[in-house]
Amino acid sequence: MLLNDTKILKIHNKSDKPDNIVVRDNNLIERCISIENNLPKFMKDYFIYLKGSVAVSTRLAYLEDIQFFCSYLIENQELTSASEIAQITLDEFNVIKARDVNLFLGDYCTRYYKQTNHNTLVYENNNRALARKKSSISTLFKFLYRNEQSDNNITDGFNPIKLPKPQPDAIKRLEIDEVAKMLDSVDNGEGLTEKEKVYWRKTKLRDKAILALFVTYGLRLNELRELNISSFNFSRGEFKIYRKRGKEVLMPINHTCELVVKDYIYNERPQSELLNDDCKDALFLSLQNKRITPKAIRQLVKKYTSISLETSRSNGYSPHKLRATAATSLIQNGFSIYDVQNLLDHDNVTTTQLYAAHKKHVKRDIVNNFEWVDDVDDNDGNLE
Repeated sequence: MLLNDTKILKIHNKSDKPDNIVVRDNNLIERCISIENNLPKFMKDYFIYLKGSVAVSTRLAYLEDIQFFCSYLIENQELTSASEIAQITLDEFNVIKARDVNLFLGDYCTRYYKQTNHNTLVYENNNRALARKKSSISTLFKFLYRNEQSDNNITDGFNPIKLPKPQPDAIKRLEIDEVAKMLDSVDNGEGLTEKEKVYWRKTKLRDKAILALFVTYGLRLNELRELNISSFNFSRGEFKIYRKRGKEVLMPINHTCELVVKDYIYNERPQSELLNDDCKDALFLSLQNKRITPKAIRQLVKKYTSISLETSRSNGYSPHKLRATAATSLIQNGFSIYDVQNLLDHDNVTTTQLYAAHKKHVKRDIVNNFEWVDDVDDNDGNLE
C-alpha cells in the first residue's frame, strides 16, 4: 500500500484486528492528519480531544466540516484577514458570534456555489446535513470554551435545526416473498439481461452469500465488505465482525449462511495461493481478484432487489434497505425489539422501534390471543 504517494506502508500488526481493518483505520487516520495539518495551530488541543473521544470516522467527518467552515471564513473575509486557513488566529475566532454561525448554516450552507474550469457547481444541504455541520462546529466552540481558549460559549445561541421525524411507513424494505424472489434470481439468473448473465455465471455464489448475510444479520455495508475467510470459525458456528467505533462482535452463523458462504469459498472464490498478499484472506472478491468495492456491492444489491421489486435497476434498493428488511423480518417473526437492537447494533432502541411499527395487525394479534372468557354461546350471544 502506498503512503503519501511515495512510501510503502508495511503492516506490523500485533493486535487482534485483521490487517485489512488496521489498514482501513490507518487510511482514515492519515486523512485526519492531512486535514489537521491545514487547520489553524490553536486547534491542536481539540485534535487531541477528538482522537480520544470519538470513532476515527466521526473524527474525520468533524474535521471536514470544520475545514469547510474555515474555508467559508476565508471566502467571506468579514471575520478574518487570513488568506489561508492555517493563518486564522485564535483572536479572530473569538470574535465570531453565534449570529455568524447561524448565517453560515442557515444562509450559506443551504445553497452555495463552486467554480470549476468549465462549470459552476451548485451544492445544497438538507436539514440532516446542516445538523451534522452544526454538531461539528458546536463541539469545537464548546471545547475552546472548556479549554479556556475562549471567554464565551456561543453555542447556546445557535439556531435549532428541525429534523423530520422518521415515519415507519416511509421505511423501505423487502417483504418476505420479495426476499425469496431476490435469492431465486441469484440462483437461476431470471430477470437478468444477457450481458448481466455473463458476469452472473462467474459471481452468482458470491452474490448469493452477500445477499444472505445482509438479510439475515442486517450488516452494514463496510461490516460485510471487511469480512475475511479467517473471520469465520465454522467448527464453533460463529464469525467475527467489526462494528462502528472498532467494536469486535462474534455472531452465530445459521445453517443457511454457513452453506452459502462455504459454497462460495469452495466452488467459486479463487484459491488464496493465487492472490496477492493483501487479498489472500479477503472473503468477497471482485473479478479482478481484489477485495470487492463498496460501489460494486451497492450495484449488485440494486440489481437483484430491482428484480424482486419488478422495477428498473435505478429504483432498486441499497444495502441499508436490506438492513431494514432484516429488522422488520425479525420483529414480524416474534423477536423482541431489544434482541433486534442488539443484533443490528442500534445505539438507541427508538431506532429499532421504527421497524416494529411494520408488524402487521399487531393489535388484532394481541387481542385475539388474549381471551378472558373460554366459551361463548354463538347461538344467543350470551356468555356462559
